[in-house]
Amino acid sequence: MNNAIFELRDVYFSYLGKFPALCGINLDIQQGERIAVIGANGSGKSTLLHLLDGLIFPARGTIKAFGDEIREALLDIDDFSGNFRKKVGLVFQNPDVQLFCPTVKEDILFGPLQLGMAKNEIQGRLDELAEILGIGNLLDRPPHQLSVGEKRKAAIASTLIIDPEVLLLDEPTAGLDPATTRHIIDLLLQAHQSGKTIITSTHDLHIVEEISDIVYVFNHDKKIVKSGKTDEILNDAQLLQDNNLVHIHGHKHKDRMHIHPHQHLDHHH
Repeated sequence: MNNAIFELRDVYFSYLGKFPALCGINLDIQQGERIAVIGANGSGKSTLLHLLDGLIFPARGTIKAFGDEIREALLDIDDFSGNFRKKVGLVFQNPDVQLFCPTVKEDILFGPLQLGMAKNEIQGRLDELAEILGIGNLLDRPPHQLSVGEKRKAAIASTLIIDPEVLLLDEPTAGLDPATTRHIIDLLLQAHQSGKTIITSTHDLHIVEEISDIVYVFNHDKKIVKSGKTDEILNDAQLLQDNNLVHIHGHKHKDRMHIHPHQHLDHHH
């Protein structure tokens, strides 16, 4: 039985028709999988997630979601669009893209209200998420007054409240302290246990081990250079080094140079 959520065939995308962002991507994602997309900045990770979320469309090639080819004309049809938006949720790399209402609470409620979800159901989910994420005290505050970590939690809540089948997360832990990072990883593990498909783009290799079973490595040519089981990819030091995911760190010890591969811990954009 085919449980494919996404099927990408020879997908190309370029910005303004002249800045290539993805070149010949082939990808199958099955229901319930945990996928990590890794690669240096500018390798096409965010573009891939925006394509999967139906925000942009391939210049060449096809993307199917839940068996239907995703085309702009299809997402203009209210029934299809509403159904797709209920199933697929994206947490943007920059939370400010998602937070535009006067208060955090209004931001979180915006999506489900647009999708016509019942108000009592929405309130129940809001209460639950506020407790899980520890953001109850932020609900009446303006988003622009929040810290990076608080904004990211609010953005995650605004996606999770829709209860999508597929969660797309773009650098969900970038710039966060270890406690908030832990919180978000636990939330993703919980979401996966409830049957959700989780697709995370990151270059924090420390979280990849916990949040994925399959990893796709993107290179500077905006192509997938390798995919495989998480441990297989993370143990391939040469692959990670070649694709700028670890850098070589040298120091002198008794006049001899020692070289260590060094993972990128955190990235502020």
